[in-house]
Amino acid sequence: MALHHLSLLLCASSSIASAFVGPSSINSARLTTSSSWKEHNSINKIGRSINCPQLHMVEDEDENNPLARGINSVGWLPSVFDASPSRSVFDSSMSSDDDDEETTETLPLFPLGGVVYTPNSEHILNIFEPRYRQMYNDILMNGSKRFVVSMSHPNEEGRFAQVGVLFSLEELKEVSEMTADQVKYICNHRVTGRVKLHKVLNPEAWESRDTYLKVKGTIIDDTGLLDEEKNDNDSDEAMDESIPQSMVAELKKAAAFDAMEKSPEEEALLQSFSDLVELQHDLTEDVRFTRASVKSFGVAAGTEIDPNLWTSIRLWQSYAEQRLVARQNEMQKEFQEKLVEFLKNDLGDGDEELELPSAIGFQDLSPELQNELADLQKRMTSELKPLLLEQTLSMQKILEANDHDDRVELMRYFVDAERKRLQAKKTLKSMFGGGALADEDSETIVEKKEAAKKDEPKQQIFFDEGEDAFQ
Repeated sequence: MALHHLSLLLCASSSIASAFVGPSSINSARLTTSSSWKEHNSINKIGRSINCPQLHMVEDEDENNPLARGINSVGWLPSVFDASPSRSVFDSSMSSDDDDEETTETLPLFPLGGVVYTPNSEHILNIFEPRYRQMYNDILMNGSKRFVVSMSHPNEEGRFAQVGVLFSLEELKEVSEMTADQVKYICNHRVTGRVKLHKVLNPEAWESRDTYLKVKGTIIDDTGLLDEEKNDNDSDEAMDESIPQSMVAELKKAAAFDAMEKSPEEEALLQSFSDLVELQHDLTEDVRFTRASVKSFGVAAGTEIDPNLWTSIRLWQSYAEQRLVARQNEMQKEFQEKLVEFLKNDLGDGDEELELPSAIGFQDLSPELQNELADLQKRMTSELKPLLLEQTLSMQKILEANDHDDRVELMRYFVDAERKRLQAKKTLKSMFGGGALADEDSETIVEKKEAAKKDEPKQQIFFDEGEDAFQ
């Protein structure tokens, strides 16, 4: 293969491996590790073993910071390893009799690392562990077709967030024959609500791994999706068969969006987002929203109107993830260039068209490169972990908000925090003679940047100036 299409697998030592996770492609080269290749699509692995670092979103003296307490800013269940687990905060106001009310249900729990999912989103999971194969068999047999997904604590194994989401199974494919039984099922799900977790019913199963965890929880249908499922049969009978039901639903949502009256708080959030987007374009940020996204930034409650606040929350989550990926790529770029140069000189005397190996061991690097890689890992850990933790806790804080008004307030806080950061950056640039960029046509700048980076894969998803703001 030609050099500019090289894909490298760096088999690093365990101390270095955690630095190279998630999509990291610069100059068409990709660094990953043998220990985590199955999970390299998720940059969230870098967030493990975080000893509550300082979050950098706002100044320390900000009394309104919803993440002022770091990891403890969000609610966590007691650890499954606690011999006498205390009741969760959601149970603290309930008597033992309340636990048996119809509002609580026994549900399977599927912890999924440091990932926060949001209502009305769709996700595909590959199922290979025996205990989760059993879980899918059970939810198919009993007809429920649903389970809880909750974020895992970044420091403590066997401890999970007190608010998760309800995954409803929409499609399941048996693929064991095609994968030599490495993967049993490929499953498509839709998040149809939130769940307040009260307690883990079989904590011993976490360590024994002989079955999946079960929890007692309360389902919160603040999206309206569960009601839609109940009314599907009635609506099907009344629907004109010549008109697709999905088309009618989308038209209704669009009409509701146009007619929606916004509260002062929702208007304030929209204005904050609009100001942020203008700042991003003034500064020609590499990762930024399109200007069209301002018109389609949703603030409505529920899912009857589209776009709504949940769609905007997911857009904000994607923006935070892309910023993190961009910074990771930036930090890796210099090392990757040196690595490619080392391979060219070591194996082919600088031959640009030389086919290079698809894998190289850490021990095969020069001592200088080994030291640089170790230093890069330290710098990435110290800089990226707090950013990742901040992003994850922000989403979890929004997920566990009591109602729509609280979510609007949280979103406005996080948008304002980013806007203030960019405003400070703009002030500094103007003070030191860097303000000229703001006067240059933004499209010209983008074209120049794209021309300079024509050999690099696109990592940012917010460049497009088209009408669709959610690309």
